[in-house]
Amino acid sequence: MSVTVHEAIRERHSTRAYLDKPVSRETVEAVLELARWAPSGVNIQPWQVCVLEGKTKQQLGETIIQARDSGQSENPDYAYYPREWNTPYRERRKSCGLALYQALDIGREDRDKQKAAWYRNYRFFDAPVGLLFLIDRQLEKGSWLDMGLFIQNVMLAAKGFGLDTCPQASLAEFPDIIRQTLDLPGDLQVVCGMALGYADPDHPVNQYRLERLPVNEFTRWYK
Repeated sequence: MSVTVHEAIRERHSTRAYLDKPVSRETVEAVLELARWAPSGVNIQPWQVCVLEGKTKQQLGETIIQARDSGQSENPDYAYYPREWNTPYRERRKSCGLALYQALDIGREDRDKQKAAWYRNYRFFDAPVGLLFLIDRQLEKGSWLDMGLFIQNVMLAAKGFGLDTCPQASLAEFPDIIRQTLDLPGDLQVVCGMALGYADPDHPVNQYRLERLPVNEFTRWYK
């Protein structure tokens, strides 16, 4: 499969249901080979990646779920979301959540289904491959921007190979568990995870799409 850059950007979406179809190591390496050409300040290339499959991916997910069920508090290496949601971000967040639950046919008061849907995050939505993105603790915000460019490259490159993805901030909620499970050094911060695989085209959760603002609503022009 081959797609243009324009097609990859437009067709990429957060995929939350995958076919039971393996992704070869060669394909994952090819995706990362393309992604590594992302720009970075003074070319420091701050990104590090863990590729999880099989038992290791399953073990990590179940360990995080056990931690949540036991009441263990989240302790992310950084704050992904604001402490207080103001307009217009509060409304966009609400619309996003409602669209997801409607696609999954989950009611506002159905806590059990909501919990089960959330826990699928930690199983990488049953994708055959899970990616974790790490960054050195000493690096600053500029390097985090570089990391974002790299992660976007991963998603677009994956699309070129007929794969779909879902970037997941949820995988960064329990970084100590990740470091312990994968025997990672403490100076590596967990940025996020990502599900990678072949999308299930018939699953309802993959049918909905979220709108994006038109250019004139987020752009200022100067002469």
